[in-house]
Amino acid sequence: MSKVYYKSEEDIEQVRKSANVLSSLLAEIAKVIKPGISTLSLDKLAYDFTHDNGGTPAFLNYHGFPYSLCISVNDQIVHGFPSDYIIQEGDLVSVDGGVNLNGFISDSAYTFGIGEISAEAQLLLDVTKESMYKGIEQAVAGRRVGDISSAIQEHIAPFGFGIVRELVGHGVGYHLHEKPEVPNFGKRGSGPKLEEGLVICIEPMVNAGQAGVKFWEDGWTVSTVDGKLSAHFEQMVAIRKGKPDVLLTFDEVEKVLNKK
Repeated sequence: MSKVYYKSEEDIEQVRKSANVLSSLLAEIAKVIKPGISTLSLDKLAYDFTHDNGGTPAFLNYHGFPYSLCISVNDQIVHGFPSDYIIQEGDLVSVDGGVNLNGFISDSAYTFGIGEISAEAQLLLDVTKESMYKGIEQAVAGRRVGDISSAIQEHIAPFGFGIVRELVGHGVGYHLHEKPEVPNFGKRGSGPKLEEGLVICIEPMVNAGQAGVKFWEDGWTVSTVDGKLSAHFEQMVAIRKGKPDVLLTFDEVEKVLNKK
């Protein structure tokens, strides 16, 4: 979408309701994701859970995408297809989903480390998630998109990980992808001004190795050029004065994971 859409207070609350369903869906996935299950079974769970809660999967049939979730494993960065692949101990599994609830769209992603993962994989997950929160801290009225972008980049840079440049965060709410784009790299004070009523997705995509990406022939899946691991976390934020209004948190997901 080429237009920036500013939401009313009422509309932001409707987006929050959609985000609540998606947050609960990610928590349901957290309960069952483990070695020995297929990624396609997670997709079925998402389809059923979303419908049971009065919504529809926002990704399904979006520009022809054939699934309810994007599930990207290990060196896949984003937009992976659910399949008969059986999740293995040590995998990194990015689950990216969206919900359309009464015409209001939510979008979020969480990368799960399955069982015992390598120290490098754990560091990649930690740094990627931390960088998302650093970006969120900048998501307040009066600042600029570049303040978010640079905060993310500055947190990741010391670790030597590759920051994906071809794919970025975005506006959301009435449509799955709206303006403005929210890159995970950039300069402070640059880019569009953040104004109240804007709802954005902040979603760092970070590679353990090179920043470069490879686009698959399926027209969707994106992976690392060097076969190394990638991580992806995404939350939704409404722009307010003073402090960010996070519409979708990982509290439910991490409550489940902490009990495992």
